[in-house]
Amino acid sequence: MKSGGFAPDGRLARADLFLQTKFTYAGGQDHRLPYDPAADVATQVRQSFVSSLQHLRTDYVDSYVLHGPSLSRGLGDADYAAWQAMEDLCRAGLTRFLGVSNVSLDQLQLLIRTAQIPPRFVQNRCFAATYWDRDVRELCAARGLVYQGFSLLTANRHVLRRPELHAIARRHERTLAQVIFRFAQQVGMLPLTGTTDGGHMREDLESATFLLAGDEVGVIEALGAR
Repeated sequence: MKSGGFAPDGRLARADLFLQTKFTYAGGQDHRLPYDPAADVATQVRQSFVSSLQHLRTDYVDSYVLHGPSLSRGLGDADYAAWQAMEDLCRAGLTRFLGVSNVSLDQLQLLIRTAQIPPRFVQNRCFAATYWDRDVRELCAARGLVYQGFSLLTANRHVLRRPELHAIARRHERTLAQVIFRFAQQVGMLPLTGTTDGGHMREDLESATFLLAGDEVGVIEALGAR
């Protein structure tokens, strides 16, 4: 179903959902490998994508993400093969956008230069120690890419103990998580959360209902930075 609004039985229509999934190399998979490990990378991408469509019960996804380059530095032959296969899926209308995750600034710059269809989404684990991935965020802003920050809380537990952050939370009468997610939005991130708790989901969404002052944003951005 691709029409907007609610279905007759009250469920959301497909067009009201944004579905994003990933292709992951074998080294990052568990025993539930969604492709033939002996196949070439392009075939693995296609097989993994078909598996995702089946599990999500849809005929297209909104964003298909390369789950990290195959190398810690630069891009390898596998990455170029995977990206070309992902571009084919995009051209076929099976995914609306492409993305990449766990990527460094240099890797992202290289991918942008070499891709025929550049990434629209960049999904990184976001560490306060690097000014919340500021260099990658700045490139995304300059290129019109959507930066998706994940592990904003779990990767920065030391920051959550800082008295400066607690003072900001008390000032706004908000939770620490709400302050971090509000900060993320104000510096141009789309914050991701993996919570399955309904109460936490509501709290997270309420982070869009208040604003941090400019000096508060500056304090949080510098917390934990090397």
